[in-house]
Amino acid sequence: MQTKKPLHLDIFKRIKKGRLMYTVAVKRDFVAQHFLVGGDWGRENQKHSHHYQLELQLEGDKLDRHGFLVDIMDIETNLERQVEYFRDQTLNELPEFEGLNPSIEHFSRIVCQALAHRIRASNIRFLSVRLWENEIAWAAFRMEL
Repeated sequence: MQTKKPLHLDIFKRIKKGRLMYTVAVKRDFVAQHFLVGGDWGRENQKHSHHYQLELQLEGDKLDRHGFLVDIMDIETNLERQVEYFRDQTLNELPEFEGLNPSIEHFSRIVCQALAHRIRASNIRFLSVRLWENEIAWAAFRMEL
């Protein structure tokens, strides 16, 4: 008679192989300004504001001893510090955007890389930022840690 393995053991094996991951996300909003350069984009070439929404997602296959991927308070604190840096700024004037068109693609990468330096947890495998510039348009950047 063959004994059936408990389902949770099969899932645990898949997690160990990296097929399944936990994801934790935190979202913030803020207003910043920019103007596009290098092309003719009409009104987008003039300085204007966006009400950005930024979502930070952290992924990993292991939880810490408390059952967390990352302490949510740590995520919130670091995300809020990053958002405060950009809040009410003109992106074109910030050193991170020197020589760049301040597109949401560049912006999502810049924020993602900055947060990767701020949030330290050994069990995080991927960090991603999704950045909306309005209710219909967003860009994302994902990096492996």
